Amino acid sequence: MIHNPIVRRKTRKIRVGSVYVGGDAPISVQSMTNTETCDVDATVAQIERCVNAGADIMRVSVPSMQAAEAFGEIRKRVGVPLVADIHFDHKIALAVADYGADCLRINPGNIGSDQKVREVVAAARHHGISIRIGVNAGSLEKDLQIKYGEPTGEALLESALRHIDILEKLDFQEYKISVKASNVFLTMDAYRLLSAQIDNPLHLGVTEAGIYRTGTVKSAIALGGLLMEGIGDTMRISLAAEPEDEIKIGFDILKSLSLRSNGINFIACPSCSRQEFDVIRVMQKLEERLEDVRTPMDVSVIGCKVNGPGEAKEADIGVVGASPRSLVYRNGEKSHLIDTENLVNEIETMVRQRVKDMEDAKAKEIIRSSS
Repeated sequence: MIHNPIVRRKTRKIRVGSVYVGGDAPISVQSMTNTETCDVDATVAQIERCVNAGADIMRVSVPSMQAAEAFGEIRKRVGVPLVADIHFDHKIALAVADYGADCLRINPGNIGSDQKVREVVAAARHHGISIRIGVNAGSLEKDLQIKYGEPTGEALLESALRHIDILEKLDFQEYKISVKASNVFLTMDAYRLLSAQIDNPLHLGVTEAGIYRTGTVKSAIALGGLLMEGIGDTMRISLAAEPEDEIKIGFDILKSLSLRSNGINFIACPSCSRQEFDVIRVMQKLEERLEDVRTPMDVSVIGCKVNGPGEAKEADIGVVGASPRSLVYRNGEKSHLIDTENLVNEIETMVRQRVKDMEDAKAKEIIRSSS
């Protein structure tokens, strides 16, 4: 077993509804709805799809008082913590605080007068709501654009510290902060600079990362690099794709770094002429069929006998390809042979049986410990 060398940065722990962010809390994964907020049914359905994919937190844009009322209805119908995304209008922030928001995504410096900011902070304090400060390279203050000439890590840091200073002067520390850019290097530079200045939790993201494939690569490089340095307490993968896909990719990044477990970690060969079955098609079908499984486990599916046994011994369930029958390993030991022509069905059956066995064992342990 390879030791995970990541040592997370020590941060203050805050709460977003039932989810803790920072400190020793697991790194949470979140996304944002892209439906029309006033379409309550569509927004709730999208949130539920994200929750089924594993979402810890969801963000909803609230651009108007009508949307704030819809937010209140959405809040009643979903259990996941909700962040209300608000710009400029402090009255909307006050409204969603009353409607049950778990966190307000605002920039204090853009809310308006000091009195308006005090009202928002007072509402957050009263309702036990946290605040997320969101600084973006594409919307820096005009004086910072002039001062730095272009978005830089230092410019993002200075903007962030301005907003932080407003909350600190009001003795409000229940906040997390992001300093996002669409450029990998700028994003990493800004977060490194900020992490050296504050101990509040950081919300990671590459903003406007792009379409599914390229955005995933950019996010994995930037966020993976920061996470390996111990930086980051919650994250969103910002893609021109469905929100539930953002959740899946976020967990895939965390799983690859052994920072979170959420469902199956597939180990599969890239396939070559040695393969005894169509590895690509088998894995596509398995991923689709087992997408609903949230129980952590390693499943190795290797197309031949060269690397197959070594990988299978390290997995919870391992399959070594051969024709006409493939060898199954369970918990590192040889188990039995299965029909290679029926691999997808056989592997799905084994996975679901393992899930059931683990759930039964957990239930028995709960009964034993409570008796």
